[in-house]
Amino acid sequence: MAEGYPLVPEELPAQFKAAMRRLAASVSVVVAQGDNGPVGMAATSITSLTVDPPAVLVCVNRATSIHASLNPTAPLSVNLLSRHQADVSAAFGGGMPHDERFGVGEWQIGKDGLPRLQGAQANLSCVIDTMIAYGTHSIVIARVLEASVSDEVAPLIYQDGGYL
Repeated sequence: MAEGYPLVPEELPAQFKAAMRRLAASVSVVVAQGDNGPVGMAATSITSLTVDPPAVLVCVNRATSIHASLNPTAPLSVNLLSRHQADVSAAFGGGMPHDERFGVGEWQIGKDGLPRLQGAQANLSCVIDTMIAYGTHSIVIARVLEASVSDEVAPLIYQDGGYL
C-alpha cells in the first residue's frame, strides 16, 4: 500500500469487481510477437488515448502470458471484434490452449508480421511507446501506425459475464 492512501476495506475489491461487471465494453483481441510465434489475449480494457498522435491505451495483467512479449518499440495488433466473433473472444479469453487460438477466426499477417483478424470491426497496427506499472497491471500506450475499419458497425459487447 502506498503511503498516504487510506486502508482498503476488506469487502471493497469484491464490491469493485461487481460494479465493474456492469460496465459494458467492446471486446478486442490484442496480439504481440512471442518467443515462439504470435500470442494474444481478449481484452475489454482498451480505449483511444489521443488523435495527435493516434494512440490507444491497453491495460494488461502482468500475470498473463502475453505480458512478457510487451515492451517499448514492440509491434502490437489490436483487433476490435464484431458481434459474430464471440468464438474468437472465448478462445483468446482463456478457453483454449495458446497454440490453438489462432485457429479460430480468419487471420492474415499484416505488414508488421502480426496476425490481423478478418471481419473485425477495426484493426489497428501499433507500436508500443511506453508501459506504466500500476497495481497488478501494466498500462500500455501504443502509437497507431495503421487503421482499417469494416463497413458495418456491429461490435461485440461484453457485460456482467456475457455478451449483449
